[in-house]
Amino acid sequence: IAGFGLAVTSPILALAALATKLEDRGPVLYRQTRVGKDGRDFEVLKLRSMVVGAESKGAGLAVNVGDARITRVGRLLRRTSIDELPQLFNVLRGDMSFVGPRPERPEFVEQLSKSLPYYRSRHAVKPGITGWAQLCYPYGSSEKDALEKLQYDLYYVKNRSLLFDHLTLSLAASKRRSSHGGLLFLDLDNFKPLNDTDLAGEDAAKMQKLLDAIDMLDDVQ
Repeated sequence: IAGFGLAVTSPILALAALATKLEDRGPVLYRQTRVGKDGRDFEVLKLRSMVVGAESKGAGLAVNVGDARITRVGRLLRRTSIDELPQLFNVLRGDMSFVGPRPERPEFVEQLSKSLPYYRSRHAVKPGITGWAQLCYPYGSSEKDALEKLQYDLYYVKNRSLLFDHLTLSLAASKRRSSHGGLLFLDLDNFKPLNDTDLAGEDAAKMQKLLDAIDMLDDVQ
């Protein structure tokens, strides 16, 4: 599936890579160490959306919409989540899955595992391009946010199945389509929580059916 996804999105990926290169002649890809399944480190791939050396100008800082470190091209890539497309290579290599807890940096994992019980239990499965926590909880970088997202991640770990993955991807696509006029890219790290006003008409009915199916998952546990 990841290979098919790369084939389908390769023209978009090529154009985005060219635009990134032309803007400031810097590297196209951004690589960062993240923690994967069983606590093993791997390099997550993204299209670079920030200026070269951005971390030295604010390492560990949460990125907001008006962050001066984001390039002009990068702003568009982030808004459409095109910058996340190289993670399909991570899926192809076996580092990641389409659905799962979002991978964190080793230093954050070390810090959060000391203060949040069972935090390392997230690593029982492969990290995902998108996840249940990203659908159900807004973006946040505080320890309280991490605790809230951990609960959703552990719910996924306990109940994961092909059906649950399908439901998560369907909801993610519906959410993205309703917000951006037909684009099907997944909003990975900055999902707003779903609410009754996000979707309308057929999408709202579809979402309700999916949520009802999720309730059925609980019933069969």
